[in-house]
Amino acid sequence: MKKLLIELLKKYFKDIADNWSAKLFPVLKDKLTEQQIHTFVESSLNTFIEVIETGNYKTADQYLVDAYTLLSSANFNLLEVSQLFSYGRFSILNFIEKDAMGNTDPVILLGFLDELIEQIFARFGMLYQDAKMKELEYDRDRLASKLDLNNQYLKNILHTSDQAIMMVDSNEKFIAWNKGAEKIFGYTEGEVIGKSSSLLLPEGEKYFNELKQIQEEVNYRGGTKILETERRTKFGEIISVRLSVTKLPSKNGEFAGRSIIIKDRTEFKRLQAQIDQSEKLAVIGQLAAGVAHEIGNPLTSISSLVQILQRRSQDAFISEQLINIKENIDRITKIVRELVDFSRPPSYETACQDITDVIKTAIGIVKYDKRVRKVNFETALKETLPKTRVAADQLLQVFVNILINALDAIDGNGKISVKSDFDGKHIFIEITDDGCGMDEATLDKIFDPFFTTKDVGKGTGLGLSVSYGIIKRFNGEIKAKSKLNEGSAFIITLPIENN
Repeated sequence: MKKLLIELLKKYFKDIADNWSAKLFPVLKDKLTEQQIHTFVESSLNTFIEVIETGNYKTADQYLVDAYTLLSSANFNLLEVSQLFSYGRFSILNFIEKDAMGNTDPVILLGFLDELIEQIFARFGMLYQDAKMKELEYDRDRLASKLDLNNQYLKNILHTSDQAIMMVDSNEKFIAWNKGAEKIFGYTEGEVIGKSSSLLLPEGEKYFNELKQIQEEVNYRGGTKILETERRTKFGEIISVRLSVTKLPSKNGEFAGRSIIIKDRTEFKRLQAQIDQSEKLAVIGQLAAGVAHEIGNPLTSISSLVQILQRRSQDAFISEQLINIKENIDRITKIVRELVDFSRPPSYETACQDITDVIKTAIGIVKYDKRVRKVNFETALKETLPKTRVAADQLLQVFVNILINALDAIDGNGKISVKSDFDGKHIFIEITDDGCGMDEATLDKIFDPFFTTKDVGKGTGLGLSVSYGIIKRFNGEIKAKSKLNEGSAFIITLPIENN
């Protein structure tokens, strides 16, 4: 069988190469030149023949390195590379079925071909994953270096008195207050001097007990270790801080008060959380690529076999069932493709377009959620919206984020409405639900980074914050209206592009 497959590949080499290249041109014309596509196809066929003849997959190593260099420069992911090989598989299969050599069953030859392509792609995948892991290691080291640099930066701030430096006397009254303290807490020196040190304490017995402990340690030990805690600003905001407290001696060495250095740790903690989240997302991305490949390749083989059986079957019932199988395979393929498209790193290139298709795609993605069985989706979309300048995949992310939040709000049982409209200057998209709603305090914070009402592990608090940033980059606005137990509405406004 292997000898026959080699003969077929050599006999129809040019025809297969032309057919394969023709399939790739419409897909790759924006990423590779015509010559690059021809070179990739011919190298692939020559490698197939060489591997079959030698029985040694190591002979394909140089080809795999060249292919990775070419395809990675065009930003191909594993699923896209898998599709390139699938096109080649179909091109070879067409000529296997047409050839009149012997009475060999094409299904058997197809099995040899599938094993060959699967093994070569597996070696390509290992090369790809190894390169990506090295990139992740580089990013990890870069982020660690950045975090260390930020630590050094915070130390420099401390030494240059840009942090809050204050003093209290033996009666716990402020007697000194620097510009760093004014910047962090919002109080001017005149507003603070003579006031009690408890001015900065949040409400709660915990913080007053903490103050007593600090006083005792300073009195008996001369200072206290660096303490992670919270303090309250002039505007009522509770911030994360790090305290360093030492004894302030009088001229005769007696206790005269305390000197306090306070470092604002809020931004530092946000940066740390973002780094942790980035590493998690990187791992999830690698896992998603592998899962997509594991689903995509078997589907391709099953689809091909179904098509062969359709051509040969004369039984009406079997033909009908094969059609049903093919339709379900196509549906699964569509789900995988939409998932991969949504997971792909976003493009920052904007273009003028009607966003109705983006809205419909977002609804289609969300409808795959297992919770939508009892959800009624209502749409009132304008047939022809004016065009606006956006990056479609980023806007898709915004719509999906809001729709997922709506699903959470109604707990999988209720109504979600999506409407679009426009006036002379703007396009309006409104997404509403009849779910649990929000109170005013929650509504004021929903666009803040890392703010979430979901349980730990069920939300990062980044979805609406990222969505807000995306819409702002498109010179638009995103607003929310809600009442507790009466549902919520998100209104997105985008400017119409004037050609």
